[in-house]
Amino acid sequence: MIMDQVKFTEECYRLFDLNALPCTDRQANLLYHLTEQMLKINRTMNLTAITEEKAIILRHYVDSLTISEYIPQNSILLDVGCGAGFPTLPLAIFRPDVTITALDGTAKRIHYVQDTAEQLELSNVTAIAGRAEDYAHREEYRESFDMVTARAVANLAVLGELCLGFVKPGGQMIAMKAQQAENELKDASRCISLCGGEVSNIIQKTLSSSSTEQEHRTLIFISKSASTPKIYPRHFSKISKKTL
Repeated sequence: MIMDQVKFTEECYRLFDLNALPCTDRQANLLYHLTEQMLKINRTMNLTAITEEKAIILRHYVDSLTISEYIPQNSILLDVGCGAGFPTLPLAIFRPDVTITALDGTAKRIHYVQDTAEQLELSNVTAIAGRAEDYAHREEYRESFDMVTARAVANLAVLGELCLGFVKPGGQMIAMKAQQAENELKDASRCISLCGGEVSNIIQKTLSSSSTEQEHRTLIFISKSASTPKIYPRHFSKISKKTL
């Protein structure tokens, strides 16, 4: 049973303020109904292992919104491996100017994301079921996005190949990592270069639930400096067997 809406809203305000993020009454209301829907569906579908409301607000909503300030106005964004809708759904709530396509290989989760977006009247979300390595070769998706996000999906050497084919030259990919990612960056440097990207920034973020309790995140920004060669991404079996 989800906590009372008034208490939920108060906790939203507390945690968003603690993490220097704005949150309006409307946004808090939408997050409450998103939480209701997610926990309801989670009883029969594996959406999230995080079921305590305060943790959901911090680790799903605040975490998803760490990238919001870096997304240009009116961007066309693709969220690869969106899972249960993160960062797709919180971003759609807080950035109605951004047009978001959510992509995931699990059809049930994509149906959940689309249904939830419709229930919340988020007209800026489209959810599609499919594999990134297939959709990246489709003309309508190839190098068509200003921004591509991926949150806790895979190693950066895998993500770079899967995602950069979607990013238009001059656009950007943001890999959302849970912790320091120096080793991943070293392993992924060749892949990123071969796929037309270059690391442009690394930003450390801290999620705070109190003055003493903190969790650390790393945002890796990859700018698209050249077109991705048509051979990339390869079939996932080849990517997983040997990264670039």
